[in-house]
Amino acid sequence: MKLKEILIVDDQQGIRLLLSEVFKKEGFITHLAANGIDALNIVQNKVIDCVLLDMKIPGMDGLEILTRLKSLKINLPVVMMTAYGEQDMIDKAMELGAIRYFTKPFNIFEVRDEVGKILAD
Repeated sequence: MKLKEILIVDDQQGIRLLLSEVFKKEGFITHLAANGIDALNIVQNKVIDCVLLDMKIPGMDGLEILTRLKSLKINLPVVMMTAYGEQDMIDKAMELGAIRYFTKPFNIFEVRDEVGKILAD
């Protein structure tokens, strides 16, 4: 069985590494991106099964990255992460096709379990 691959997009290295460690322990392959350009390159060159995407990233924000990801792979599950709890941005992300969101600081185990459920289908 092919291992599921997760892309973690966050400008904070600590969050990328923490999430990567948690998902590797669960048997996933992880890819890390600090910005939108790297994220889009990874999605174009790898078989990504799910994306964890931070809302606030310098340069290209999470909503723009989400829009571009969905234009590349319409059915790609994207889970948003936001430190701001800005309801209008969360609503917009859901309209654009995000399937779930977590507000930072999030419970790492809830994120792990949710992604596990998404990828179990």
